[in-house]
Amino acid sequence: MIVENVLPSDYAEMLVVWENSVRATHDFITDEDIEFFKPIIIEQAFPAVSLRCTKNDAGEIIGFIGVHEKKIEMLFVLNEARGQGVGKALLQYALTEFDVAEVDVNEQNPQAVGFYQRMGFKVASRSPLDGMGKPFPILHMTL
Repeated sequence: MIVENVLPSDYAEMLVVWENSVRATHDFITDEDIEFFKPIIIEQAFPAVSLRCTKNDAGEIIGFIGVHEKKIEMLFVLNEARGQGVGKALLQYALTEFDVAEVDVNEQNPQAVGFYQRMGFKVASRSPLDGMGKPFPILHMTL
């Protein structure tokens, strides 16, 4: 699977992937939460990290990863592409190219927690609120 650089012109397509992935895996997040986070993600989060993506044969983004200072800040895969090695390929790329060693995961997303555990991450600590002060417990995981 090829991992590619991301351009700001890709942000709108990546936001669609983000929303699709969140709706499939974050059943604790409301429509209001999604609308709250959208502008923050596209205007603040995407520009603040090193982004890479994978695309399908049609050239459409099916997954992306964002890294900042050896920490995975975001990893989202289109629901239709889950289970096909997209997340694993992005994570392995980040391990090799960015030497990542940390990730924060929503505790209420057991699929993501299990994925990172299978990839060698362990829970180091827990926060009862997310970075925006919302009541979404975060597991701080390290290699």
